[in-house]
Amino acid sequence: MNFQNARIPTRFQLAQMSRQVGAVERSRRQNQPVTIPSNLKVIEQLSFVCRARHYSLRTEEAYTFWVRKLILFHDKRHPVNLGGPEVRQFIEYLSVDKECSASTVRQALSAIVFFYREVLQSELPWIEGLVTPKKPVYMPVVLSPREVQAVFNRLDGTWRLIAQVLYGGGLRINEALALRVKDVDFDRHSLLIRQAKGAKDRHTCLPASLEKPLKEHFEKVKQVWADDRHNGQPGVFIPTALERKLKDAGKEWPWFWVF
Repeated sequence: MNFQNARIPTRFQLAQMSRQVGAVERSRRQNQPVTIPSNLKVIEQLSFVCRARHYSLRTEEAYTFWVRKLILFHDKRHPVNLGGPEVRQFIEYLSVDKECSASTVRQALSAIVFFYREVLQSELPWIEGLVTPKKPVYMPVVLSPREVQAVFNRLDGTWRLIAQVLYGGGLRINEALALRVKDVDFDRHSLLIRQAKGAKDRHTCLPASLEKPLKEHFEKVKQVWADDRHNGQPGVFIPTALERKLKDAGKEWPWFWVF
C-alpha cells in the first residue's frame, strides 16, 4: 500500500469523525436495555429508567404522572395485565370524555409507549391501531412593545426583573429560575443557559438595559448568601456527580441562585 500519496485528515475532518463516532456510540448505548433493580415498584422502575437515560426531571414527572393515571383508570390493575384495548380505552377517555388537547394526548401516549418498551420491555404491536387527535394549527399570540411594557408596569421588584430577563433574553421560566451567578456574563453581555430543553446548553443575550438592575439585584442576593454562610446554612443544590467532585461548590458565591 502506498502511504506517500495518502492525505492526512485536517483538524476539522478529525473533529467531524469524532462527532460521528460519538453519535454512533450514544445511539448504541441508548438502544441497550437498562438493567432495573428487582426491588423497585412499577413507578419507581419508570423513574429509574428515565434517570438512567438522562431524561429531564420534567419528562420523568410527566411520564410517571401518565402511567399512574393509566393504572388508576383501570382500577389499579398491574400494567403487565393491560394491553392494546385497555390503552386505547384510556386514550379515548382522554380525547372524548376529558376533551384533552392533541398535545396532551400525544404526551400521554408517548409516556405509555416508553413505559412498555423500556421498563416492561414488551413489544407493542397494538400501537399501530391507535388513533390520536390531529393537532390544530393556531396563530401565535405576539404582544406588541406597548403591551409588553404594560405588563412590566404591573410588576415591581424581583418579579419585574425576572419578567424583563424572560422577555429580553428569550428564556423559559424554569431557565430563568435556574440561573446561577456565574452564568451571567456582564463583559460579554450574555447569559449561559445550562441543561435547557433537550439537555443542551446555550448562550443568549443580556440586554444592556438590564445590566444595572441586575448588578443592584446581585448586591441584595449576595447579602442573602453571606447571611447563609454566617448562619451555617447548607449550600444550594448541585447536581449529584458534580457535588461529589466539588464538595463545597454549593456554598460558593458563583454557584448561588440569581433569583
